[in-house]
Amino acid sequence: MKYYLRNLTAKERNEATDRHLAFYLTFVAGAANAGGFMAVNQYTSHMSGIVSAIADNMVLGNIALVVAGLAALFSFVAGAATSAILINWGRRLELQAEYALPLLFEAFLLICFAISGAFFHLSESIAVSATIMLLCFIMGLQNAIITKLSGARIRTTHVTGLVTDTGIEIGKLIYWNCDSAKSSRLHVRADRRKLRLLTSLIGLFLVGGICGALLFNKLGVSAALFLAAPLMLIAALPVIEDVRSALKR
Repeated sequence: MKYYLRNLTAKERNEATDRHLAFYLTFVAGAANAGGFMAVNQYTSHMSGIVSAIADNMVLGNIALVVAGLAALFSFVAGAATSAILINWGRRLELQAEYALPLLFEAFLLICFAISGAFFHLSESIAVSATIMLLCFIMGLQNAIITKLSGARIRTTHVTGLVTDTGIEIGKLIYWNCDSAKSSRLHVRADRRKLRLLTSLIGLFLVGGICGALLFNKLGVSAALFLAAPLMLIAALPVIEDVRSALKR
């Protein structure tokens, strides 16, 4: 088990470890997105809706909501940028934890989200805005992690892209090829492995959303601790390995 968990975030990657890490991160994204909606009444995993809301509020003259939307957008971008910085910094130092560092940071931020409920009574509007920015930052951070390590083959928060790719593969699967096209470049063949991966990711995002909604409805924002703990576990192993190597020098 230890060997398996260590390989999930190791710098040496293969298709299996990318896929298994993506499964868990997609579940976390679905849970955090649904739980975030329960906490602050806004989904934070996709920027399409936020950018559209910015445009709508600009036309309607809702400047405060425009500023809030821009803050959420900036937070998502900042999260992705932070992930890239941490990964490239770890790569430069030849750390085993180059991918584990942003995951460990994500676990820390989820803990911050879990304790944010204690501040809601102080100033609810400020606390809600800060929580939305925090969740957008986490989503950007996580999406960039899996994008970097998989070579942009996998996304964990962008379900629209997953559904689109699923539709493309289904279209290929049911496409009728003429006999004459079997050996030509016009022959259409579905990537069944990719289709299974895509449908699995969509399903895990849905299951994560259901679990997140149930947990957050029952426990409030402290339910984020259940998402942070496993992340911290799988991210800590390569970090501990790097610390031990540094101490031996």
